[in-house]
Amino acid sequence: MYFKKQKFMVAGMSKSGECAARFLLERGADVYIYDDVVSEKIKAVMDEFSSLGARVVTAESYMDATLVCDILVLSPGIPIDNPLPVAFRKQGKTIIGEEELGAMFLRATAIAVTGTNGKTTTVSMLNSILENDGHKSVACGNIGNPLLGEVENLGFNDYAVIEVSSFQLETLSSLRPHIAVITNVTEDHLNRHYNMENYVFLKSKILRNLRESEYAVLNYDDEVVRGFAKSTKAKVVYFSMRERTEGAYFENGSVYFNGEKYFDVSDMTLTGVHNVYNALACVAAAHILGIDKNKVAEAICSFKGIKHRIEVVSKSNGVTYIDDSKGTNVDATVKAMNAMTEPTVILLGGKDKGYDYMPLFSSMKESKVVHAVLYGENRFKLLNAAIKAGFSDFSLCAEFRPAVRLAQFIAKPGQNVLLSPASSSFDSFTNYEERGDAFKKLVEGVNEVFEE
Repeated sequence: MYFKKQKFMVAGMSKSGECAARFLLERGADVYIYDDVVSEKIKAVMDEFSSLGARVVTAESYMDATLVCDILVLSPGIPIDNPLPVAFRKQGKTIIGEEELGAMFLRATAIAVTGTNGKTTTVSMLNSILENDGHKSVACGNIGNPLLGEVENLGFNDYAVIEVSSFQLETLSSLRPHIAVITNVTEDHLNRHYNMENYVFLKSKILRNLRESEYAVLNYDDEVVRGFAKSTKAKVVYFSMRERTEGAYFENGSVYFNGEKYFDVSDMTLTGVHNVYNALACVAAAHILGIDKNKVAEAICSFKGIKHRIEVVSKSNGVTYIDDSKGTNVDATVKAMNAMTEPTVILLGGKDKGYDYMPLFSSMKESKVVHAVLYGENRFKLLNAAIKAGFSDFSLCAEFRPAVRLAQFIAKPGQNVLLSPASSSFDSFTNYEERGDAFKKLVEGVNEVFEE
């Protein structure tokens, strides 16, 4: 690609868009930048790029810009059926994402991880394994560190462990990882992808470019993911909690790979079945890479987890506060509930993603949850599902901050307050990290909150 002869429109000035625009400007490309939601932070970024030669496109002029630009670099936050990409598609022009641009120039060995839940933990854990074995490796992609920002820092002997979301898969076609990991596929983002068939198709795209010399690490216990084995040329390695497989599996309290014991689950710092699944996926990938099993066990057992995923953030007056803001879908929240060992008050709500919440409340009746505080834009949909499922221990609250306060009042000594919203954060926050940080700030000073 000869950048100086190309006109790019970069749409969306969040982390990935900012990284793409900077990458292109540094290489002499003609860059047009656009965002339909211009916060102070984004405005500052756009002003900086404007001073470097980028052309700022407004909401009134972006359709004119589609006529002169050759390539659209689309933020994962902008749907592929938005009028902007539709206009490019009608003109037969190329639409890519930042991760696709990064894949074009990546020299390092790629290990790509997708799935509905467990992606970030699996990526972070696998990155720790590689670093523990002395390799130069970076966790990047949807984890918050754009792939494109790392391509110049990684050589042929290094590793890029890439988290890939379904949003990114909409515009990703060049990535050919040596190992592709699919953790699971459950209902998510149906407000974006319309139905499960589309969502499943997007998840399977990560296997599309794999050749016979590459590997697909698949969750054997997930029927959809197991079925992907039929349509890939790659060597398939499974992981399972339920039975012995050709790959990594759990048996008698321990993790094995093809009969060879790696470690006892009781030695893991992280708890919960979902984290055993993440560890199994990492063991399978690490075995493929030829990493010593003792180094693998050491890294996994000492791994302390990631922010905003069942993270204890505060303890006060006998109440434990747990941040699972990353629980943005029903399956993730069910896993968080099942990880609770003490009576729990749960905070649920935000922006709806098209879910049926009945399974959530049905599972809740069998969990440690004793009360649910329903808040946010989708609170009435959650309320209806709770009533239909026969779950009656709930309260209704419009906004996030009062909802946290209410949960604090309801929780008794010896109980937990769990933020695991089963919803996106976009009704009140920029992302789930901002929501988790707001929760942490509120509960770290419980007494101060009550005195306001």
